[in-house]
Amino acid sequence: MVERAPIALDALLIGSLSPIDDRGTLSGIDKRPALGPVHLGTTGFAGDHQGDLKRHGGPDKAVHHYPRDHYQTWVDEIGNVAQLQQRGAFGENISALGLTESDVAIGDRFRLGEALLEVSQGRQPCWKLNRRFDLPDMARRVQQTGRTGWYYRVIETGMVSPDDRMQRVERRHPEWTIARLWHYLYVDTLNREALSAIADLAILPPNWREYAVKRLQTRSVEDWSRRLDGEVSASTPDGAVDGRDRSLPNG
Repeated sequence: MVERAPIALDALLIGSLSPIDDRGTLSGIDKRPALGPVHLGTTGFAGDHQGDLKRHGGPDKAVHHYPRDHYQTWVDEIGNVAQLQQRGAFGENISALGLTESDVAIGDRFRLGEALLEVSQGRQPCWKLNRRFDLPDMARRVQQTGRTGWYYRVIETGMVSPDDRMQRVERRHPEWTIARLWHYLYVDTLNREALSAIADLAILPPNWREYAVKRLQTRSVEDWSRRLDGEVSASTPDGAVDGRDRSLPNG
């Protein structure tokens, strides 16, 4: 396989904490372009912050990449809202053209400046996107379309500049693209063969593998409402999605 040419960054972005709702919930989703080199450590870029460290950030979510390729599609669907007129609309650290969820697989490694990044997981959108775009279902739209972006863990730390290029240097599980993983997590959600493969995919973070294990054990899909809507719907029982039972058939 001949690897493609290096990908130029559209922007390198970092964000400070600021309130995202009327309760004063802090978030680092509002990211702005870095104007010069930034140090990338094992938990992210210097100066980049996350408001909820239990669900955001950490070694397996050190860097968020969102394809600039998707922006025009979003404009076509929701209009040219203010957020889409600038880079960083989805809280991404890396904005670039030429890589999408269908091109990138779990375990892919990229050299970027002095750093070495490894694709760790897809993004699970949360309710903060609803506030960010002032659309009550924006997080659900992101999840349903598969235009989620993905995260990197940092294998080698170092300085990264906005004018650096990304070069893929290794593919460890090319069959497990972000798009394929998304399909079995959110579309064909109880495919036992796929779930077993995901559970055995050691390079995935433990919590992602646990989704697969629990679905195989319970024959149902976890409730997404708190993550997507910001609160649990009283009409959505535990172990179901959107109020519909997704149990596996017997046998």
